[in-house]
Amino acid sequence: MTNTLRPVTGKTRVLAILADPIHHVKTPEDMNSLMTELGLDQIMVPFHVKPENLASVVAGLRGIESLDGFIVTVPHKSSIIELCDTLSPAAKMVGAANVVRRTKSGLHGDILDGVGFVAGLRNAGIDPEGKTAYLAGAGGAANAIAFSLAESGIKQLTIANRTCSKAELLVMRLREIFPTVDFRVGSPDASGHELVINATSMGLNENDPYPLNVESLTADQIVAEIIMQPEYTSLLKYAEKLGCTIHFGRPMLKCQIEYMAQAMGIDTQTHQQNRVQK
Repeated sequence: MTNTLRPVTGKTRVLAILADPIHHVKTPEDMNSLMTELGLDQIMVPFHVKPENLASVVAGLRGIESLDGFIVTVPHKSSIIELCDTLSPAAKMVGAANVVRRTKSGLHGDILDGVGFVAGLRNAGIDPEGKTAYLAGAGGAANAIAFSLAESGIKQLTIANRTCSKAELLVMRLREIFPTVDFRVGSPDASGHELVINATSMGLNENDPYPLNVESLTADQIVAEIIMQPEYTSLLKYAEKLGCTIHFGRPMLKCQIEYMAQAMGIDTQTHQQNRVQK
């Protein structure tokens, strides 16, 4: 993808990404490259939004006529669903959204974290089907990843969260939808699982604690992140020194970019075909 952006004019359509913090996000780079490659007069800009200001910011975005939609990331994925007018079946099931599109009916929310994460694993030669997995976190991204892992045919999934009740609630919901999968509520101990996933925000900052007990890790495990910046979180550094196979957070986004564009009404396939014909 090219990194040369098209000129921004009064006709340029705008997309946004909402996060707190915002410095670590990579979506604008990839989305802007995709839209430039497709020859679209659109641009994505990052907005740093505190949780207490989310509702007022979204209300303001509704009034921007040149705004086609926005991406939502940590910590707003669960809160945003209350601010949407309609939700996709996946967003309703997960209880979170990470992409919001303006439609004739208002703001429509969808969730793509899970499908993006599983696609990233598979692109790296890691197939979740039949595996046992440990998932740290029970927030918006963790919910989406848990559902997609279950859909992918995971054998057993243990979910651990600092607030245990959130993990218990997630496990209860998953058991109702996927009765053949062995779901468990876990502790910080990740031993005995083939795939270990950090789906929390712990690791964004240098002084963050580990999202799990790293002393429980063993060299035969695959340790995966959803955090993209820094690329090497403290968890991945520890796991790599231990001899574990590590999986970075960036592939989850890479696999989501086209899905995100399509979710916001961009017909990527048609635009690609038109450019090839030209």
